[in-house]
Amino acid sequence: MMTDLSSALMICLPELILAVGAMLVLMLGAFGGERSTGAATMFSGAALIAGAFAAALGPHGTLFAGAFHMDQLAAYSKVAIYVASAFAVVMGYGWMNRSNERKFEYPVLILLATLGMSMMVSAGDLISLYISIELQSLALYILAAFQRDDARASEAGLKYFVLGALSSGILLYGISLVYGFAGSMGFTQIAHAIAAGGANHGVVFGLVFLICGVAFKASAAPFHMWTPDVYEGAPTPVVAFVAAAPKLAAMVLFVRTLSMGFFGAHEQWAQVLLVIAVISFVVGAFGGLMQRDVKRLLAYSSIANIGYALLGIAAGTQLGVQAMLVFMVLYMIDVTGFFACLLALARNGRPITQISDLSGLKGSKPGIALAITALSLSVLGMPPFSGFWAKFYVFKSAFDAGLWQIAIAGLVASVVAAFYYLRMIKIMWFDASPAPVDGSPSEARWIAFACALFSFPVVLIALHFLDQSAGLAAASLGLH
Repeated sequence: MMTDLSSALMICLPELILAVGAMLVLMLGAFGGERSTGAATMFSGAALIAGAFAAALGPHGTLFAGAFHMDQLAAYSKVAIYVASAFAVVMGYGWMNRSNERKFEYPVLILLATLGMSMMVSAGDLISLYISIELQSLALYILAAFQRDDARASEAGLKYFVLGALSSGILLYGISLVYGFAGSMGFTQIAHAIAAGGANHGVVFGLVFLICGVAFKASAAPFHMWTPDVYEGAPTPVVAFVAAAPKLAAMVLFVRTLSMGFFGAHEQWAQVLLVIAVISFVVGAFGGLMQRDVKRLLAYSSIANIGYALLGIAAGTQLGVQAMLVFMVLYMIDVTGFFACLLALARNGRPITQISDLSGLKGSKPGIALAITALSLSVLGMPPFSGFWAKFYVFKSAFDAGLWQIAIAGLVASVVAAFYYLRMIKIMWFDASPAPVDGSPSEARWIAFACALFSFPVVLIALHFLDQSAGLAAASLGLH
């Protein structure tokens, strides 16, 4: 019995580290107040790093009657999520010091949101799916409205909360329908029910609602309404966090739920995902053309990129899942670097957010201008930057699965979206600077440089290892 208990504790060790770490940081902050912010940040970062090591090196297995899976897919996802969360803690600490917003709650909320994401990628039934999504979402709602005295931040948090509550209701309705018609909450049991009796109308109807609920969390169109406002209004380190780790968690949750529980209904759910992907292409590409705010532009870019990632899932193959995993990690690095660049830029103590404010950046901040240029070329898919390889993987998997029409639509949308990145590059390098730029904070500057260097040339070395790891993760689902 003791051996079984110790094995179970080792399997869920990353979640235990995050949960205990969050409680310790909360107690430290409750007794130490704002003075403990530095220590709280240090402990939070240590918990995330320890969780990443535990996820990468720990044993694999299934717990709680199949409700929790620790396999190669979960380990791959958790390491990426924990690293992105650690970056968010570091960027947030520097931002809090500069803006006099020192609050120990920030690292606590990051840890709790990360715990929710960690459970999302390991969810094995509909109950654990819902609980993990809500744990992540509730922490993110508060983070979005972290600056309580800022009207835009409060509005962003309120919109996120109200629309998030609506999506949770849709998700719960879908779960209830699936349970009623399939007779089980577990993904394995649902798969057996579909294999025995086929995907009846009730299961398919519930599955559509379930997909819509998760698509909201991933900010896929047409469930993207909250995304531009939250990106614009929330603090920049919070947006850097929201734009990276939760997207990967939602995509992996999609893969695990649809592959393990509903693969017998692949023909039905693939059609739904393809419709969402096409709408995301169109909204992301054309919506970004009209933006003047960098953060809103990145919001529309994220909508389009989620559409590209959905192509890999819709393919329903091991290669498609592998492509999606590679794509999401490379996208996370690019978008984290973008927001680190924004954190490093200010004029007269005010953050630079408008695209026009980037004018003449090559003269005052050539390093940041180079970083933004590299990241822009990467996200638009220019070879040999990391974004090119990310899109190559997902489009190739779509072509191999016979989805060439949708893949071509994605390529066209990618060409359209290239305009707003090229415009940003032109403004930085060829327009005159309106005023001097303030000194850059070191933590944001170095994260921006690291992400830009990864986009090229480090990706050429790391891509083989990343591809192998993603291949092992995708193989753990047993797809062909």
